[in-house]
Amino acid sequence: MTHRTRGPGAQHEQRRNEIADAVLAIVADRGLAAVSQTAVAAQAGVSPGRVQHYFPAKQKLIEAAFERGNALSSTRIAAKTTANGADAGPREVLTVVLTELVPYDAVTRAHLRVRQSFTAAALADDAIAGRLRDDYARLHTRLAELLRQDQATGRLRPGVEPDQEAVTLVALAEGLAYYVLIGVYPAGAARERLHTAISGLYR
Repeated sequence: MTHRTRGPGAQHEQRRNEIADAVLAIVADRGLAAVSQTAVAAQAGVSPGRVQHYFPAKQKLIEAAFERGNALSSTRIAAKTTANGADAGPREVLTVVLTELVPYDAVTRAHLRVRQSFTAAALADDAIAGRLRDDYARLHTRLAELLRQDQATGRLRPGVEPDQEAVTLVALAEGLAYYVLIGVYPAGAARERLHTAISGLYR
């Protein structure tokens, strides 16, 4: 079967991504409060009407940026865990996924500022909260499975509970990310702290 890579559908997706990238750039530079259809249009180099056509409300812009950031993060993770054409082991994948939750450059800082803003919005919006619960459930399950793979081969310390540790590690990573974003803790030290926490689970 031949998959269509061009045409109206592809152009539609490209335009949506360009607008979402503009939101990420604004958030990275000026914060979530600066996001508006007019500001995004100027950043993306399109008309406000074009932005409104794709995203009729500011909330939709934020959601699109959240999804775009996650997609770009998944691409970075895939690239880092398939170096030299070989799949990484469970511990390496676990480390890459968790450290990706801590900002280390302008791109990840923009993504994680949007993610933190989305998380804050969930406190007052159950629809967003429900979406995040599903997102976290998938992430926790993925990380717990990686830990179970290493547990099955005797690499983990005795008594480690993969499901509990997956939740703890994500909470640690996101707490450190928040500290990095507001300038409480340096990014390098935060990533090193995550490495230490992961190492503590292994023999």
